[in-house]
Amino acid sequence: MHADYVIVGAGSAGCAMAYRLAEAGRRVTVIEHGGTDAGPFIQMPAALSYPMNMGLYDWGYMTEPEPHLNNRRLVTPRGKVIGGSSSINGMVYVRGHACDYDTWSGMGADGWSYADVLPYFKRMETSHGGQGPEWRGTDGPLHITRGPRRNPLFNAFIEAGQQAGYPVTQDYNGEQQEGFGPMEATIYKGRRWSAANAYLKPALKTGNVQVVRGFARKVVIENGRATGVEIDQGGAPFVISAGKEVILAASSLNSPKLLMLSGIGPAAHLAEHGIPVVADRPGVGANLQDHLEIYMQFAAKQPISLYKYWNLWGKAIIGAQWLLTGKGLGASNQFEACGFIRSKAGVEYPDIQYHFLPIAVRYDGKAAAEGHGFQVHTGPMRAKSRGAVTLRSADPKDNPVIRFNYMSHPDDWSDFRAAIRLTREIFAQPAMAAHVKHEIQPGLNLQSDDELDSFLRDHAESAYHPCGTARMGRADDPMAVVDPECRVIGVDGLRLADSSIFPQITNGNLNGPSILVGEKAADHILGRDPLARANQQPWINPSWRSAQR
Repeated sequence: MHADYVIVGAGSAGCAMAYRLAEAGRRVTVIEHGGTDAGPFIQMPAALSYPMNMGLYDWGYMTEPEPHLNNRRLVTPRGKVIGGSSSINGMVYVRGHACDYDTWSGMGADGWSYADVLPYFKRMETSHGGQGPEWRGTDGPLHITRGPRRNPLFNAFIEAGQQAGYPVTQDYNGEQQEGFGPMEATIYKGRRWSAANAYLKPALKTGNVQVVRGFARKVVIENGRATGVEIDQGGAPFVISAGKEVILAASSLNSPKLLMLSGIGPAAHLAEHGIPVVADRPGVGANLQDHLEIYMQFAAKQPISLYKYWNLWGKAIIGAQWLLTGKGLGASNQFEACGFIRSKAGVEYPDIQYHFLPIAVRYDGKAAAEGHGFQVHTGPMRAKSRGAVTLRSADPKDNPVIRFNYMSHPDDWSDFRAAIRLTREIFAQPAMAAHVKHEIQPGLNLQSDDELDSFLRDHAESAYHPCGTARMGRADDPMAVVDPECRVIGVDGLRLADSSIFPQITNGNLNGPSILVGEKAADHILGRDPLARANQQPWINPSWRSAQR
């Protein structure tokens, strides 16, 4: 098999690149280990807890025991299916804050400031209900919608945020992220609008893209240049050749693993596993970041939560309505209201995020708490802890070793306590007090720093936003893995474009920024001039230096 470009991974960034390269007339082969995304488990938004817990669609990764979280092993879902993690995620769409990208630029990712990336966000979007064409896209492949917020709990949450003194924002993906308002989702016409639906399926129709199902073993490198990818197909190694370039887009867990298996990574670590060193890049696998969160749960005074559907008959009715009409509760991810706030004065832009959900239930859907209730997912957005992805062995079939090292920095504890206490204050406002019977979790009996810390050690969970393991920077930065054009430093003909390249985690969910990386990388791959920089100035709270809100 031969193509101009071989992309490893049909996920968020990989699908976007395949689409743009095919649009330009290039021949593309996409390697994907997973299979089809057909069926209601993936396509019905309300069924989101199913695919991320099914071995058919998920790689099934877990962390090593996390020493600061009572040595718990946390699940780390990654999509193993057409569309990658965009086919198993919660469908929440957050660009990130403008300051995130200016921070990237300051860390050596030249050309990735907010002014540089805003035009790419606009190119990729069709926004339904957003701020308008100055800030939002109107004709891109990725449809972004808002839920109907019919349940009164959604608007009560937004009103409580306002009563607590925070702003209301009509579009956190537009001019102003800070505040409370409607949440956006990659849902269109009642279906999950994954990167597969938005990008890959249209790209396949051009005839310029083919998807090959196989397990990528390593990049083939000859005389310092990537020439193809070795895959396992039916138990036999097979090489897919690339006429121009190989592009890794296999996730922040699998992309660094593939680099190391190919001889690109920390020389001493590669030597431990008997892998010949092609390029000594100590940053490969390092800088691993994530968002950690808890579910603050409340029992409801009134029977208006989604708990009434939390039974076999209720789920059957919702599923049948969705299958017949594409509408109803099945057409929403139920994350329809949100908030972004700052934890204290002196923090320039939000560092706490809220996902509000009108039922008290675990993310994996396995347990509903105390009947009618509701919850908010919350946690700090910019933790200082860093972890690493390393090889378990030189056998490609072995899962990588994943150590996030969560809560290893003392500031992460104080930031998390602040998130809990600020959240309690919001839920004590009149708009929510009318609905709150009592706090289920953590429980108001837990008040001191030590009590909250103990709760966090037992209950904090990943928000499933791993990134940063092959960070972007200047070519002379010894810890950078790719340059600002996504070229792997030290190897010709090889790029990496997915959430691995984030120098620092963005403010919010990572699907939007991951697709952005694919969109912008495609222009670099094609040798095009980047889109013209934007002039819009995002809103920053004018009192941020002196006030928390």
